[in-house]
This record gives sequence, C-alpha cells and structure tokens, in this order.
Amino acid sequence: MATTNLNCFKAYDIRGRLGDELNEDIAYRIGRAYAKFMQASATKVTVALGADIRHSSEGLKLALANGLMDGGAHVIDLGVTGTEEIYFATFYLKLNGGIEVTASHNPIDYNGMKLVREQSKPISGDTGLNEIKAMVEANQFSPVVTRGSYIKQSVLPQFVEHLLTYIDVKQFKPLKLVVNAGNGAAGHVLDAIEQAFIALKVPVTFIKVHHEPNGDFPNGIPNPLLPENRAATANAVIAHDADMGIAWDGDFDRCFLFDETGEFIEGYYIVGLLAAAFLAKHPNEKIIHDPRLVWNTQDIVTNMGGHAIMSKTGHAFIKERMRAENAIYGGEMSAHHYFRDFSYCDSGMIPWLLVSELLSTTGKALSALVSERIKLFPCSGEINFKVADMPSIVQKIEAYFVNQPPQNQPVEIDRTDGLNMFFGQWRFNLRGSNTESLLRLNVESRADAHLMTTKLEEITQLIEA
Repeated sequence: MATTNLNCFKAYDIRGRLGDELNEDIAYRIGRAYAKFMQASATKVTVALGADIRHSSEGLKLALANGLMDGGAHVIDLGVTGTEEIYFATFYLKLNGGIEVTASHNPIDYNGMKLVREQSKPISGDTGLNEIKAMVEANQFSPVVTRGSYIKQSVLPQFVEHLLTYIDVKQFKPLKLVVNAGNGAAGHVLDAIEQAFIALKVPVTFIKVHHEPNGDFPNGIPNPLLPENRAATANAVIAHDADMGIAWDGDFDRCFLFDETGEFIEGYYIVGLLAAAFLAKHPNEKIIHDPRLVWNTQDIVTNMGGHAIMSKTGHAFIKERMRAENAIYGGEMSAHHYFRDFSYCDSGMIPWLLVSELLSTTGKALSALVSERIKLFPCSGEINFKVADMPSIVQKIEAYFVNQPPQNQPVEIDRTDGLNMFFGQWRFNLRGSNTESLLRLNVESRADAHLMTTKLEEITQLIEA
C-alpha cells in the first residue's frame, strides 16, 4: 500500500512521532528502500545498524534489519550505540553504509534514523534521502530473491582505542570529571574509557550522574542545550569540587561542557578552544566554522597561523566543506564538532578528551581558558523566535540597518547562511532553522558586552514588532 507524504523525512535525517509518523512497517520499508538505493541486489552491500536506548528503538532496528536483508543487504548489528559508533563502524570496517535508530533529544514519543553511506558520508535530502523517501512512499518493492545475512558484532574496544589516538595520555594530570549521560546511550562508552584509563594509569576520576540507560528518561530528555536540564551536572561539579562537567544528548553526538564553578560554557567558545588545541599540534591547518558566531574563532585561528573558513550551518554542509578543504577540524556553536581523522564526522567523545588534555598541559582551569575569550568577544547565544513569515521579517531588518545614517550602516553583508551583517564593533546573524519553523538570532561584539546587549534588544524589538 502506497503512503502519501511521509512527514518523518526531514532535511538531514528521519524523525517522527511514533505510531502515525514512524512505526515498524515504515522502518521495514526504509530498510528495503535503503538496500535498493545502495543497489544491494546487484552488488554486495553491508550495513552497520545501531540503536539508542528508547523503548521503541530495538523494534524499529529489527524491522529495519529485515527490510535491509529482504532487499539483499547484509546487516551487522552493533546493539545499543550512539550515532558516532555507527560512523566509526562504517569507516573502520569499510562498510557500504550505516544507520542509527535514534531520536536524540526529541520528546519521548518520537524516534528517528540517521543514515550514512561509505566512509560515513551523510545521506541527506539532496544526497539520496529524498530518493529513499519516494521509494518508501511508493512501497513497490520486488519480491525477495536472495536474503542478506545478519550478525551481531561489537566494535567498542576498537572505538575506544581510536578515541585515545586524539590525546597523549602521558600528559594527563589528576582530574576529576563529572559525566552526565542523561540516562541516554553514552554510559557504556564512558565505562569503557574509564577501564582503558585504569589500565593505562591515567589519573582521571569519573563522577557519574544519570549514568544508567533508561528509556523512560526519569530525569528528563537528555538535551543540555535547555537551561532547565543543566542543574544536575552543575550541582555535581560544585558538590564534588570537580575540574569539569560534561553532559551529552541522547545519542551523544554532542557534548556540553561546564567549568569548575558549574558554569555552562557556550558552545561557540569550545570551537575556539578545540581549534587552538589542533593548531598547537598541527599549525597551518584549515578550520571550518559556522556563520552564527565567528569573530572569536577567526581571531584564534588567524593568530595561531591557521586558516578559518566559514561554512553554511548543518552537518551535511560542514562535512562536505571539510572534505573539500581537507580541514582538520570543524565546529558549530550547537556543540557539533567534526574531525578529519573521524571520517569528517561529528563526535561527542573526542571534544571532552581534548579539553581534558588542555586542562592538564596548560595547568589552567577551564574558566580561565574561556573567560578571556568571552570578554574579548561577548555573545548573546542563540535566541529563537517563533514567527509566521520569516522572509519578510529578515527583509525588514536588513532594510532597517541599510537605511541608517552612513556611520551606522553595515560595513559588510554576507549571505553564506541567512543574513550576516557586520558593523565596526558588532555583528549579527539571522537565519531560519533547517529543521523547525524558528527564526534564530545571534549577536556578538568586540569586547563590549553592553553594546552586544543593546543591539540584541534592538533587533528583538524589530522582530517582535
């Protein structure tokens, strides 16, 4: 039976409400369509599968596996995983593709899938996801001729071994780290890293918060971007006098850092910190960043002899640009961090390992590493507005600033992603979300927090008017 218009297919991945938007029948058809897209009936195609800890994930994964096998593809089931374990297995085992069943930080009655092909290249709207969607909607698949195989396999030891290649464990000083898995999928990897540290005599102590996986999410959906979800990590840092707090989302492809005072650190400043960490070891490399907040990153990269390159926001765009430029690292202020040696994919495990090494080698507290940068380039963080007519509001704001007296007009307008307006001492980025009907605003200044706040209020009033 054909289905008209499946709402679960988004710009970058699949995400939908359980039941009507995403169920095991649709998951089976996605498996069939993915196998057909990869031409599994004509060539040998092997796909890695994994799932987060939501109650619906295992059933969706097995339905997906059946669809893949009926389409002639061979399946390697990695069990409970985060998204980056699928990325790793796909490039490490040299597979044709991988699929993670996850809804990340979506509400409890949602689930979804993230799809990649060989070398963990993303399959998004214009690189195959729309073709797969059309096949799933048409639901016209050939009768099963040769069914693919199914095996269970773990690559956790190899994954942890790979993670440790980004740091020099001999540099580590004694550290106390609060780690908050948010009852999501990160716990098993943290346990494996802890065991590796013990074996290598790395003096790191983990204080585990909401560590056990639990699909009921008794402590709320793991999304540390929401201020109400930060208290557990911040309080544990203070209570245990820890050096840093780390919290992850449900499929742990994003990590969020808290300094030794329990203060949440805006993701923008972590991009600069990681860029510096890479350029200290690999000078003259290229660093990719998103256009929402740029001055701090550009300043650090330029001063360290690197090359800062601005890319459109979104993992598909960042990964594509990183491959084109052969960039060593790419970062988004939304806490997505991408690494060349990780097949240009994002990881929520590599960033905190690198920052832990920085704490050890610099002997500085995390607050000291970022406070100077925050003073130099204060920012608003991302402010979201639910609006009816995005294009007309963006047009109105552009006209407002262009028609100011000459001394107050923008010195540069850039449209890499949304509207970027640069003024002498401040700038802003205004763009529509790729995944929601939200208008997103970011404002920053050069060493003038008052100016940044004033301009934020001015633009907010214009949007709300």
